[in-house]
Amino acid sequence: MNAVTANRNIELLYESHAHWLNDWLRRHTKCPQRAADLTHDTFCRLLARPQAVAPDSPRSYLATIARRLLIDDIRSREVKRALNAAWAVAQSDTETITPERITEASQLLNAILQILDALPAQARKTFLLRRIEGLEHKQIAQQLDISLATVKRHIALAYARCYAAAYAD
Repeated sequence: MNAVTANRNIELLYESHAHWLNDWLRRHTKCPQRAADLTHDTFCRLLARPQAVAPDSPRSYLATIARRLLIDDIRSREVKRALNAAWAVAQSDTETITPERITEASQLLNAILQILDALPAQARKTFLLRRIEGLEHKQIAQQLDISLATVKRHIALAYARCYAAAYAD
């Protein structure tokens, strides 16, 4: 197949499935602009390939290409985020850690520990399972054999008391 025929196949594929692909990507990205960019990039990738064979399942084919582009996009954003964080740490002034700030942090930590000690045992256990163990609410409810609403109420109580201690002013 020559390049003109291959480009015509991609044009037909675009006309038939671009709207569907954009909708599919919008559901996955929750961002219409990113979805439009990734739709565009998907068809650009097709144009860059010397492949001229029309796929048997065009939507599956397009979704596979778009999914790979989406993964690449997410990885790229994570790398940028990590680089920005590393840059921020490298640029931070080491003199910002002062004995006064250490004392303040220590006092806040002691206040939070006192708040946790003052919580009912089940509320404290629920909060620690969520914050320290990283369990989901449903997992905590199953482990402690309590309702999901009770888990949420215990966690909200602990957060409210911690917040009150942190922002007592």
